Amino acid sequence: MARNRTDAAETTAVEAPDLETASAEAPRHGFFVRLYTGTGAFEVIGRRKLWYTVSALILLVSIGAILLRGFTFGIDFEGGTKVSFPRGTGDVTVSQVETVFTDTIGTAPDSVVIVGSGDSATFQIRSETLTNEQTEELRTALFEAFQPIGSDGQPGKQAVSDSAVSETWGGQITQKALIALGVFLVLAAIYITARYERYMAIAALTTLLFDLVVTAGVYALVGFEVTPATVIGLLTILGFSLYDTVIVFDKVEENTEGYEHTTRRTFAEHANLAVNQTFMRSINTSVISVLPIVALMVIAVWLLGVGTLMDLALVQLVGVIVGTYSSIFFATPLLVSMRERTDPVRKHTRRVLNRRAAAAAKSAGGVELTDTDTDEAATDVEAPGPATVTVPAAPPPDKPGPGARPVRPTSSRTGRPSGKRPPRKR
Repeated sequence: MARNRTDAAETTAVEAPDLETASAEAPRHGFFVRLYTGTGAFEVIGRRKLWYTVSALILLVSIGAILLRGFTFGIDFEGGTKVSFPRGTGDVTVSQVETVFTDTIGTAPDSVVIVGSGDSATFQIRSETLTNEQTEELRTALFEAFQPIGSDGQPGKQAVSDSAVSETWGGQITQKALIALGVFLVLAAIYITARYERYMAIAALTTLLFDLVVTAGVYALVGFEVTPATVIGLLTILGFSLYDTVIVFDKVEENTEGYEHTTRRTFAEHANLAVNQTFMRSINTSVISVLPIVALMVIAVWLLGVGTLMDLALVQLVGVIVGTYSSIFFATPLLVSMRERTDPVRKHTRRVLNRRAAAAAKSAGGVELTDTDTDEAATDVEAPGPATVTVPAAPPPDKPGPGARPVRPTSSRTGRPSGKRPPRKR
């Protein structure tokens, strides 16, 4: 009965194709066939040391960029004055705008950039906070020098716009952004802890921190300007990364349910199969997410020239790529590494390896394996042999006396007379 229950548990728990069979058949099929079928042909968990090395290098570069280069904060965080005007069809250069600004204000601007292209291109001048008089003088000087065309199609001073942000307001924006990020991480931690066991929760939260540091490092390395739109986009991509990680963990949880009752795959192999089965889903989700982001960047840069949309699109593009990588090559390998340090998983892995070693040895010797052989090989603790019990020999039966009734033979099963009479002597 126990043997039947074990067989039923093994049959129920393992419904996916065998990892060994899939690996053997993988070279017969093309790359995309294996990718779509999710047969476990791509070894991700088995090469987790390689992915740990790659992730560590990415993390070191990101932290180095943050510490050495720092962030380029936008005017909303640092405060200051920003003046914008259309570039128009003339051949106005950045150096010419910087010269006009320096001659008017007396100091050089912090930055002068061209946002957009074609007729929608605009100059954006950023400097320290200017007084109202300085701002008005700068607007007049820019209009007289370049004659920008306003929204009505006619040159006018109203085409030169300005905005000012105080340092106090910028500090408040920074504080609120940090609070929003902290609240998101706390809520994500509560949900993950309540939904999954502690090792999955630790792996998911560590992956979120990895995505956060790497995305911030890319911004510091490339010099992207950090704006409130960047913070909004960062929260969005952290949610996307958490969603992708949860999808993979759901499959891992499904594949490893009742794994301790089977000896067909190790815990790591079950997790690797789960990654393969969700590979195509993660790729499809990433591609579908990247397409509108690229479209948003095209609209923001070449058509509208809106810097806010550009900031939002950049952080989402970087975050989607980083989130897809981390959910496949960082979160699940980290989960397996932690689970393999526990006694149940370690003992189960030893049982599976012992069974395979015994099966390989008997196959090499030409011995045909039976169910009893595989069961014994799957047991890592050697069972004691049967106890030897000495039964004393029964004394010879006494010779019946004269006139005694014959004794009927008894059943070996019940101990009662069998109902058969002894044969008569002729």
